[in-house]
Amino acid sequence: MGFFERLAERTETHDSVLCVGLDPAIDRLPEHLSAFDLPRWAFNRRIIDATHEFVAAYKPNVAFYEDSSGWDALLETVAYAEGKGVPVILDAKRGDVGHTARAYAKHLEYADAITVNPFLGRDSLEPFLQQDDKGVFILCRTSNPGGADIQDLELAEGDKLYERLATLASVWDANDNVGLVVGATTPDELERVRELAPDLPFLVPGVGAQGGDVEAAVTYGLADGVGLINASRSVIFAGEGEHFAEAARSEAKRLQRRLNAFRGNPTDS
Repeated sequence: MGFFERLAERTETHDSVLCVGLDPAIDRLPEHLSAFDLPRWAFNRRIIDATHEFVAAYKPNVAFYEDSSGWDALLETVAYAEGKGVPVILDAKRGDVGHTARAYAKHLEYADAITVNPFLGRDSLEPFLQQDDKGVFILCRTSNPGGADIQDLELAEGDKLYERLATLASVWDANDNVGLVVGATTPDELERVRELAPDLPFLVPGVGAQGGDVEAAVTYGLADGVGLINASRSVIFAGEGEHFAEAARSEAKRLQRRLNAFRGNPTDS
C-alpha cells in the first residue's frame, strides 16, 4: 500500500485531514521537562498521546532535531507516532544531486513521507520518487511572505514559476507518490495550483500561527478527499506549563472540527 492510500485510510478511520507539526523549539518547552534526558522526546510523546485521535499525520521539522540528542528524540518520536498508527512526514526540504541526493533519500527509512525542494530539477528528486511506497511532497507555493520573491517570477513562456512546478509535479508522479506543498496564506495561488494539478494531494501549511485561509485550504487542498492541512505552533504551544498537553488536545480537537465543517463532514464527538 502506498503512502497516499495509507493516508486515505487514516483520514477515513479518524475523520481528519489535520496534520500537526512537531517542532519542539528548546526555548519554548515547559521547564519541568528539562529533567528528562531527551526533553524534546518527552514533549512530543505527551503531544502525541493527547492529540493522536484527532490527526491524520504528524510532521516533525528536522531543523529542530539536527544534533545528536535531537536525532535520538526524532527517532523515538517517529516510532511512537507510527506505533499509534499515525503516518509521519519528515519536513526536511531536501534537494541535491547525485550521491548527495541518494544520501538524503535515506531519511525515508525513518518515516512515511518527506518534503523536498525541486530547485535542482528532477534528477535531484529521483532518489525520493523511486521509493514508491513513500510520499514525496514537493515545495510549490510556500506560506512565507518571501515565497513570492522567487515562486511568482514569470517565465519566458508566461507561466509563473510555481505554476510550472505544479505542472511538472504531475508529470513526475509516475509512482502515484507525489504531493505538493502549497500555503494557505496565498488562497488565489492555492486555487490556481489545484487547477494545474487536479489529482495531487496537497500539504497545506499556514492555517495556524500564520493565519492562513482555512476554507481555501480544505476546498483546494484535498484531491478525492486526500490531503493534509498543517498546524504546528498553534497546536503544540497552545498552552504552557504542566498542562501543555491538555491545551494541545483541545486545540487539535477544535481545529479538526473546523476543518471538517468545510469538508461538509461535521464531527459530533
